[in-house]
Amino acid sequence: LQESEPESKLDGETASDSESKSEFGGSSPVPTSDDTPEVLNRALSNLSSRWKNWWVRGILTLAMITFFFIIIYLGPMVLMTIVMCVQIKCFHEIITIGYNVYHSYDLPWFRTLSWYFLLCVNYFFYGETVTDYFFTLVQREEPLRILSKYHRFISFALYLTGFCMFVLSLVKKHYRLQFYMFGWTHVTLLIVVTQSHLIIHNLFEGMIWFIVPISCVICNDIMAYMFGFFFGRTPLIKLSPKKTWEGFIGGFFSTVLFGLLLSYVMAGYRCFTCPVEFNNDTNSFTVDCEPSELFQLQEYNIPALLQSVLAWKTVRMYPFQIHSIALSTFASLIGPFGGFFASGFKRAFKIKDFANTIPGHGGIMDRFDCQYLMATFVNVYIASFIRGPNPSKLIQQFLTLRPEQQLHIFNTLKAHLVDRGLLGSLEDA
Repeated sequence: LQESEPESKLDGETASDSESKSEFGGSSPVPTSDDTPEVLNRALSNLSSRWKNWWVRGILTLAMITFFFIIIYLGPMVLMTIVMCVQIKCFHEIITIGYNVYHSYDLPWFRTLSWYFLLCVNYFFYGETVTDYFFTLVQREEPLRILSKYHRFISFALYLTGFCMFVLSLVKKHYRLQFYMFGWTHVTLLIVVTQSHLIIHNLFEGMIWFIVPISCVICNDIMAYMFGFFFGRTPLIKLSPKKTWEGFIGGFFSTVLFGLLLSYVMAGYRCFTCPVEFNNDTNSFTVDCEPSELFQLQEYNIPALLQSVLAWKTVRMYPFQIHSIALSTFASLIGPFGGFFASGFKRAFKIKDFANTIPGHGGIMDRFDCQYLMATFVNVYIASFIRGPNPSKLIQQFLTLRPEQQLHIFNTLKAHLVDRGLLGSLEDA
């Protein structure tokens, strides 16, 4: 009895969990409904529920992949807009769960403050992005220059206003629940807004840093499902009973191979490899540059152990393909833990999906739970192993200084180059 009692509860509740439920009005599950299009329901009516779900997920997956290709074709501006829309929808889904599960209907200003804090955080992050990547444009326009100069102070003032509004909204009978939902909102902002901001930063490094990681997560999700569906026998983790070791391992090898092939194809096109920059003359984004060494074919020696198997001594590949192995490995081995985390969250609140936005898939957050973790890794990876000092940004900042400051920096740099013997050699040349 002692062993079976905890297993009878969906999420391993303890006595303290039950007390919290009674205090917050109970955590009844958020209702979900079958919103599969009627056309698919009629067409698949003769199939078992297992195969019906397989076809629904497959058809909607193809539709989402097609939409992904379309927005890539439309360019960086559309991609950034889509990222913003996804962020807002994910925030809405998580906040709605807290609103429904904890019966927060009577809390004054809860939803208003949640969306206000979302606005404040987005203003802060996107203001920083505009200042970094559109520096010349900002300096050219007087209103933008003022907003940029006092951006952090304005952001803090906006947040402080929301903080004071929250304190003023406190009601005696709802103190603990109000602070609980205040924390819920801020954790949601940390997870959703920060990660979407990192996705946009990755995009500015080059569309390949945006497309390859996202595609690897999609590939791993699809192939793990396929291997698990047809060959799955061994459960992987209790948080996700349908996940199997067969799907996990099959997804890993498939994703690494897919990452290598996709990287090889994309590395040959400047529109994917060049950093996304804003052209002040045309007031539009440009992706034209001389490809860096990462995207130039190089010859590598194959290890002696593999030479007898492959019958090759050398192989020509892009250095980026080596980095793609790290990206695809993370996407297939660590990325799924974002999904497991989301599964644990849903089991904690006894809900099947975050929402019913996509038939057979759940909500937008159900599809992007791994993407956000992947975005953070890519951003850290670029900062640690790829990105170096950016001369163009330094020059932009240098040009905004006062003439005497520019002259001081010039003389300091000249003296430094002369001491190192570099300036003299350049003059001789």
